[in-house]
Amino acid sequence: MIPVQGFDGQQVAVLGLGRSGLSAARALREGGATAICWDDNPKARETAEGEGFDIRDLSKDSAFDHISRLIISPGIPHLYPAPNPVIAKAWDAGVPVDNDIGLFFRSLATGDWDRFDTAPRVIAVTGSNGKSTTSALIHHILEEAGFRSQLAGNIGRGVLDIDPPGDGDVIVLELSSYQTDLARALTPDVAVFTNLSPDHLDRHAGLGGYFAAKRRLFAEGGPDRAVIGVDENEGRYIANQLSEGATDDRVIQISSGQKLSGPGWSVFARKGFLAEWRKGRQVASIDLRPIKGLPGAHNHQNACAAYAAVRALGVAPRAIEAALGTFAGLPHRSQIVGEKDGVTYVNDSKATNVDSALKALLAFKNIRWICGGLQKEGGLEALSAGFGHVRKAYVIGREADAFAVQLTGLETEACGTMDVAVARAVADAEAGDVVLLAPAAASFDQYDSFEKRGEDFVARVTAQLGN
Repeated sequence: MIPVQGFDGQQVAVLGLGRSGLSAARALREGGATAICWDDNPKARETAEGEGFDIRDLSKDSAFDHISRLIISPGIPHLYPAPNPVIAKAWDAGVPVDNDIGLFFRSLATGDWDRFDTAPRVIAVTGSNGKSTTSALIHHILEEAGFRSQLAGNIGRGVLDIDPPGDGDVIVLELSSYQTDLARALTPDVAVFTNLSPDHLDRHAGLGGYFAAKRRLFAEGGPDRAVIGVDENEGRYIANQLSEGATDDRVIQISSGQKLSGPGWSVFARKGFLAEWRKGRQVASIDLRPIKGLPGAHNHQNACAAYAAVRALGVAPRAIEAALGTFAGLPHRSQIVGEKDGVTYVNDSKATNVDSALKALLAFKNIRWICGGLQKEGGLEALSAGFGHVRKAYVIGREADAFAVQLTGLETEACGTMDVAVARAVADAEAGDVVLLAPAAASFDQYDSFEKRGEDFVARVTAQLGN
């Protein structure tokens, strides 16, 4: 645990008692503060009370008397589409609002670091798609290269639940826009921006607000090195804002699909090969095509981001190449879950938006595509660029018929449920086909999470294949 510094003997309110909220409360108590906790869910309050925390309805008048700070969980809106009433009360009372990420960065360094030969370092990863795979891949490479590494944030453990880092340790954080938007302290050593596509638009009042939340990691954090995906204008903008000139190697530009030129530091993937260039010449190359855990151009972009991040810490190209070859991938992200009679079954339940689903479609051919769910803003038109890889779509979700109608030019079947979709896809599949779950939609019309949806797909495939 990382004890929170700076609030010894003070009362700090915690709103939202899920994983990050309870973790923050424990870390505050470990640092000498009194955590005053509240959640609208009675079961969550009961759990916190069972751990000895004070429970106070923070929506009541005078609830913020003697409170030094309010810590909120990522899922609680603090500005758009409207601020939570408790947050509005904190504003009125002049109480600063923060989250567990802010507490982490203000509390990580301690006096013990003065004895270390190499201070611990933090690599923070954000972006719309690929940040989980990129974070896990960085962590995997570091461990394979002999570093002590911990993975936390939006993946793995809560940021305040990790062990205090030792001499030369590295902490890898995946950070969502919900986390970067509010944190009052953001000071990673290396910050990574994978890409940007429309997502969480209601929470950020549009694409500009969403991008601004991501950009805070770089504008507020001032990382020593920044790894920036430049396949969208937003990434090019960040890279330009951070750089002092073409040869400034504090910025490492990455791309999937285009060759990056110039005298600076760049890592890019084209036709399945990763290349690193510095000062106008190529210094390393890796063939990514045989790596089963990283299929498709989108995963090659993830490989470029992870490669650049660990190169910034001095890891050698050969060590990175060896580690890439042993990366198994993450559950629900281009995860191969079965192969039989020449048919491959892939779980990409994490493809919850159009952009990530399109990347999955472009990664495979001869696809029996299981898609559908709670559709997000923006429509499905952009998916048409991948329709040439699809043999047939099997649509799930409560609005399966309406979803299927939008897939113009594809043969579709409105299946409604996962069991029907998997059964129909298995029955239709021929050798060389890929049965792919890439929903292009949220899961909440039928499942509690994309993980539950992916687990259902895996269970149905397993049953159909008789494994």
